[in-house]
Amino acid sequence: MRVLLIGANGYLGRYVADRLLADPAVQLTALGRGDDADVRFDLASGSPGALTRFLDAVHPGVVVNCAGTTRGGARDLTRHNTVAVATVCESLRRSSCGARLVHLGCASEYGPSQPGSSTAEDAVPRPGGPYGVSKLAATELVLGSGLDAVVLRVFSPVGPGTPAGSPLGRLAEAMRRAMQSGDNELKLGGLGVQRDFVDVRDVARAVHAASLSAAQGVVNIGTGHAVRLREAAALLARVAGFGGSLHELDTAPGLAGGPGAARLAIPGPASEHGAVPPAYPYPDGCGSWQQADVRTARDRLGWRPRIGLEESLADIWMEAACRI
Repeated sequence: MRVLLIGANGYLGRYVADRLLADPAVQLTALGRGDDADVRFDLASGSPGALTRFLDAVHPGVVVNCAGTTRGGARDLTRHNTVAVATVCESLRRSSCGARLVHLGCASEYGPSQPGSSTAEDAVPRPGGPYGVSKLAATELVLGSGLDAVVLRVFSPVGPGTPAGSPLGRLAEAMRRAMQSGDNELKLGGLGVQRDFVDVRDVARAVHAASLSAAQGVVNIGTGHAVRLREAAALLARVAGFGGSLHELDTAPGLAGGPGAARLAIPGPASEHGAVPPAYPYPDGCGSWQQADVRTARDRLGWRPRIGLEESLADIWMEAACRI
């Protein structure tokens, strides 16, 4: 099976590449903007015609799109998350390869949900910020393309390689700094947020399964279990061997609820006036709660998560500890 992987150097793409390369039946070609891609191509600025010619030459049976960005203003998010996907869809429509498309979406497309609920694929998307809007637009392009395509809506990915700017990445870094300096107290805020954390290697398994399946439409990829960030912090402290105390700061008014309001604050050194630096926003625009309904992934992909949060956090900590 010839597979063209777009975005192989990203957080998710690296593990998808590893999973696909482990299958001896897969012949993998990586396309991306980096020098280490097999083929260099910028989806945000490249023409559909050029990509079509490449598809006709390589003739993949499956195209997996892991490319995109979580950072930047609305213009950058639209270019890299929406325009890029429009290029992929148009190129596949023009090409004679007839490849199946596996596109990675995200749970930010759903936006905030009711605490205690599980979000199924038929939920009406109400993204709470420009990132979710750009990803939802890409999903709609895929679903309306007429292609043999499936969109995997990935909830909160964790595990080795977790970006340092993510909530769990910041937790690990704050704990590393505390242990390095001998601090016995770690002050944290915004820990009431609950998310469905799924290991990045399980996401890669889901992509592999989707590549081999006939499933179409949207499929949620999560664990079906929301975890409070406070519990994740305590679990991370245990796997890290942090013997100090976690002191939870009061959350400022208005930060516990609405779209995009959830925040994780890890104070650094106080300023000369003693003020605590501003909190960093939880970037997904999903409010205080999100949990996946994962029955479709089980029924249509034969997929279930295998790696628990403790193992994911242990791997995050191992990477942080290497910086001590």
